[in-house]
Amino acid sequence: MHSDNRASRSRAPQRVRNELRFRHITVASKTLVAGEFWRVTFHGSDLAGFNSAGFDDHIKLFFPQNSDDALQLPQMTDEGIVWPNGARPPARDYTPLAFDGEASLTLDFYIHDGGVASNWAQQAKEGDRLIMGGPRGSLVVPTDYGFQLYVCDETGLPAFKRRQAAIEAQELHLFACVDEATGRDYLPDLSGVNAHWLGSGAAEANKLDALIAALDSIAVPSSDYFIWLTGEGDFAKALGDYFVERRGLDGTFVRAVAYWHAK
Repeated sequence: MHSDNRASRSRAPQRVRNELRFRHITVASKTLVAGEFWRVTFHGSDLAGFNSAGFDDHIKLFFPQNSDDALQLPQMTDEGIVWPNGARPPARDYTPLAFDGEASLTLDFYIHDGGVASNWAQQAKEGDRLIMGGPRGSLVVPTDYGFQLYVCDETGLPAFKRRQAAIEAQELHLFACVDEATGRDYLPDLSGVNAHWLGSGAAEANKLDALIAALDSIAVPSSDYFIWLTGEGDFAKALGDYFVERRGLDGTFVRAVAYWHAK
């Protein structure tokens, strides 16, 4: 069993809470990145006081039902969140890629068929407005664990990109369920990263065997490690179980997060 990490609780990721706020944000620009992502920068005075302390924070974006609808902020009441006319707009979770600390927030939207957010981003233009809420809280993860391993598909690449800029590790692995050409275009600087490209569509539970076979060959030290696992929900959970139950790692330092769910 890998037990040494239990003596290092001061190194454990720390949860912080934020006051829930809803904000109007306005498109300032958008750029096509790696052929498969719209990078959209939003501006707005409502962004004053925004805070995102965790690299895989989730904010919730609310989208108009029709392109010419004007979204109104909900009211925060003792009974909870109340939307105008009682109708909560369609919403999706996104990871902040960058924030300038004042009034500029950048998000990357992965382009895929039939997605509410993807379709919006395809058609978005300067001046379009959305509502965002959160993040309600953050998991603040030390950047300098000696061994770090990340598994994601396209939906998790923005969080890894944000994380990569701060990582200080002696050994760093990325297992990306992404086509190599897209991944290398999206992450142009992979110096110090042991990158493994598994191909788009590999982050599903029925395709775990090949990934686990590859992971079996990776030696994880007995302490000073952090492992981040994302993708489809059952896929991420199965990977978390693999590392904790089969590899004997401390679950405090293994983070498995569902980024989407198969229908």
